[in-house]
Amino acid sequence: MQYRGTYIEVDLQSIAANTAALRASIAPTPHMMAVVKANAYGHGLVPVARTALKNGADWLGIAIPEEGEALRQAGVTAPILVLGAVNARGAEASVCFSLTQAVFDEERVRMLEDAARRQKKIAQVHVKCDTGMGRIGVRDEKELRAVLRAIEESPHVRLTGAFTHFADADGFDDGYSMRQIAQFEQMRALLPSGILIHAAASAAGARYPQARYDMVRQGISLYGCPPVGECPPLRPALSWHTEIAYVKSLPAGECVSYGRTYREDRDIRVATLPVGYGDGYHRALSNKGQVLIGGVRCPVIGRVCMDQIMVDVTDVPADQARLGADCVLLGRQGGQEITADELAGWAGTISYEILLAVTARVPVHSIRETDG
Repeated sequence: MQYRGTYIEVDLQSIAANTAALRASIAPTPHMMAVVKANAYGHGLVPVARTALKNGADWLGIAIPEEGEALRQAGVTAPILVLGAVNARGAEASVCFSLTQAVFDEERVRMLEDAARRQKKIAQVHVKCDTGMGRIGVRDEKELRAVLRAIEESPHVRLTGAFTHFADADGFDDGYSMRQIAQFEQMRALLPSGILIHAAASAAGARYPQARYDMVRQGISLYGCPPVGECPPLRPALSWHTEIAYVKSLPAGECVSYGRTYREDRDIRVATLPVGYGDGYHRALSNKGQVLIGGVRCPVIGRVCMDQIMVDVTDVPADQARLGADCVLLGRQGGQEITADELAGWAGTISYEILLAVTARVPVHSIRETDG
């Protein structure tokens, strides 16, 4: 049951439109992956996956097998790639739920072989190549050959793809990405033909056509937050709302919130909103953030509390800054919009973290379905 007026709204029509636009932008690349890890970047794993698959995606990307299990239990049958590392239990799950698993060492291949043999199934794998991210992946010819040999010696493991990931595709210096492409090409020469090759995520897919290969992995762009200017026009899909819980007048000289970090030198009207860092509204937005009330940008004043924030509504007409009035923390109201990138800039982080920060106690208030 929901009692307070703090919620997020996910517009699946925007997800549909973004998917279609991104699919068109990478033509003639044959495949597109919708990356739906981390609850689809906070937008809802299953609804987003279904919408993306209806509108141009033909693969799904996840981080952990648990996400694949949830998708399979929801009836999703599309191919799913687990992009991250797994332990033995995760290998069992990847095989059980027919997930394609990233591999990058002999040990992981043996885990999957053992799991597939016990389950009398075939484990499909994509080799991950580390061309400069420094995270997971084979780093040179020796390591790649060792993994390929382990796969050849595993009758229940089938190699169906290989991929890498860019470290700085949204940066200003193309040189590093070009070196990554060159290194991936060297590794690609050692791979068997007929497997799915992919390298580009959202930024690289827009900036480097030569890196699109057989598939582009669309992540943050899918949700309407283009990482680079070369992306097609996209629509943000998530908005975050709360309401005014209380309005008061404060005389000049009064302080607001913990630590008395805010003191006003004029008489102001202050609205208290029932949302705070316990809901994922960053404490770093203290005295920096803004919200929309009555289509007016209202500054956050004082420190963000666990469950409440205070905003200056002096410039909002009294009939619009009233108890229960809608407040937009992220999204559009009237002619104004607060984007995830803007919030991220105030908080000193990135749009990804803003979208993922919203906690489980903030319900999804409405999801507008689409037929695709």
